[in-house]
Parts: sequence; structure tokens; C-alpha cells
Amino acid sequence: MSDHRSDRPPRLTPASPADPPSPEPRYAIAAVAARTGVQITTIRRYEEAGVVESITLSSGGRLYSEVDIDRIWRARRLIERDDLGVNLAGAAAILHLREQLIALHREYQQLRERAGGA
Repeated sequence: MSDHRSDRPPRLTPASPADPPSPEPRYAIAAVAARTGVQITTIRRYEEAGVVESITLSSGGRLYSEVDIDRIWRARRLIERDDLGVNLAGAAAILHLREQLIALHREYQQLRERAGGA
């Protein structure tokens, strides 16, 4: 048996809605690139398209959160799938709608719990 090693960083799996990623910005762009396998220039394009939102430090550096890492992973999956034909703008729209759906589902669950129907 041969040892098949890849030069690529390991692919991350997206966070589940039950265990959401942290919104706390703490990762430099190089760390995000290493964790996601996405080039720095691509991360900047994702930011311009509204897929991720960094905070800018006084030094000019940017910090990203686990939420951003999750969104990069999901956008990349949408864009790379040949059968979907989704471009960057489409991926940003899909991710935005997904987050709205998750928020509405949480609100619905809270309302059910308050009504005693959980």
C-alpha cells in the first residue's frame, strides 16, 4: 500500500446549525487561507462579493471569524460543483438565504416552546 499524501490543507466540514461557528473575529487572512485551502486573493474576492465580512485592524490587517471560514467553505462547494452552475454572486445570495432560513427556524422553535407545543 502506498501512502497518498496531499499537499493541500485538509478540507473542513461546515458547521451544523445545531453547533454554530463562533462569530468572534480572530483569524488572520493567511490562517483562513491555510484552513480553507482558498488563496488569499480569492478570500478578498469573497469579501468584495459579500460572502465574508472581516474587521480591519488599525495596522491594516484583517481578522475573520469561524462564521467566515464556514461561509468560505460553503461558497467554495457551491461554486466548484459543475452541476449547479453557481457563480460567486449566486453563492453569496444562497448563503444569505440559508442564514435567514436558519434564523426563522430558530424563531419558530422558540415560539413553539413558548406555546407549550415543543
